Order: sequence, then structure tokens, then C-alpha cells
Amino acid sequence: MSKSPLVRACWLGSTPYRAAWDLQAELVGAVRDGRAPDTLLLLEHPHVFTMGKAATADHLLWNEDERAHRSVDVVSSDRGGEATYHGPGQLVGYPILDLTHFGITIPEYLQRLESSLIDYLAELGIASEPGERGLTGVWSKGEKLAAIGIKLNRPVVSHGFALNLTTELAYFDGIVPCGHVDKRPTSVAALTGRQVDVQAAAAAYAPHFEELFGATLEWTATDSLVPSQPAGAGAGPHPEY
Repeated sequence: MSKSPLVRACWLGSTPYRAAWDLQAELVGAVRDGRAPDTLLLLEHPHVFTMGKAATADHLLWNEDERAHRSVDVVSSDRGGEATYHGPGQLVGYPILDLTHFGITIPEYLQRLESSLIDYLAELGIASEPGERGLTGVWSKGEKLAAIGIKLNRPVVSHGFALNLTTELAYFDGIVPCGHVDKRPTSVAALTGRQVDVQAAAAAYAPHFEELFGATLEWTATDSLVPSQPAGAGAGPHPEY
């Protein structure tokens, strides 16, 4: 491509899942109609189990009392994939990208997203790789470091990845992670003993995203993310295909 696409990057801090979901929906509409540029949201969530389109009731292992005791919310999401956990100590990335700006397909997009995480992990001294056939995300020594689940609102992608940094892995016991009973998650802390701050990780990860997507990143403030809609415009809070 002759010109690097502009991608805004924004650190949201700790943001409830539903609030981030609503923000993504607004941005999808704004990117689709040209009111906003492609955007990379970086954040972490309070404790939450999210159930993707392929999740089933038996993927949720903790009952309501146990979830309440541990302050874990449950949200049925419109992303692909099964059940996953988000919580403190986990870097979450939601790229809201019009793929036509990058000239790539969905498989190529997923490959670049995985590669950006693999390159960042290499910076931390961790060897990792994409999942084998049928397994999404980024893995190290057979354990999952990062989950990936996306949605395509043609031609705009949303949702994204969750990378375990200092995540409390015991919370994954409350679900069947990504539908795999025999596959367990791990974290940067579990593999290396390093306590990586999530905001610092967001800043360190961003250049890898920029390189793999051939983009120019421009950091922006939260209050400038979503432009006003033209009169009469607007859809529901969670647009579908």
C-alpha cells in the first residue's frame, strides 16, 4: 500500500465489559460511514465471563452464588468463539478496523493480530505461537496466553484479543475456556515471574500492532473517540452483520 492507514490508539483503563461493548458499537458505525478513522482500544476489564456465539450453558461452571461471591459478571456477547474470562491484569485489545483500508482478508487479519502479540511476547522473552489447527489465539508450551474472538460488521471488524499478563488464573476454573476442557490458560507472570503493568503493556504492544498492520498510530483521548452522528442517523447499540 502506498500510504500507511491512520489508526487512533486509546488507553481506556479499567472499563466494564458492557460499556466497552457499547463504545465498540458506536465506533463500528462511525468507521463504516467515514465519521471516524480506524481505532485501537486498549484496556482491561473487571471480572467477567463472556459467552460468545458458540458458547453453551455447560461452558459456565460456577453457579450464581459462586459468581456473586467472586464478583464475576456474565455477559452474552456477539463475538465469535465460546466462553472466556476477562479481569484485572489482562491486556484487552479491540481493533475497530475497516479491512478495506488494509487490503486484507479475515484470515490475514487474524494472522497479523496473532503475530503482533507473538512479537510483543518475544520482547518479554517468551516464545509463543499461533494455535494448531482448530485452536485460535496465542499459545506457549501448549498453554494459552492470549484469546482471540472477533466480529465482522462488513467491512469493519470489532472485538479482539485478551492477553494474560498477571491475570489470576483461578478464575478460568469457572468456565470451560474457549470450549476446550483439556487446554489450560497461562500468563506472563506464570511463565516468567514478571509483574507487567497493563497500561505499560499497552504502550509496549502498540508499536507491534503498528508494524504488523503497516499503520500509523496516533494516540487520542477518550472523549474524542466518537463523533456526533448526523441528524436521523443511528442504529441499535450492538449492530449485526
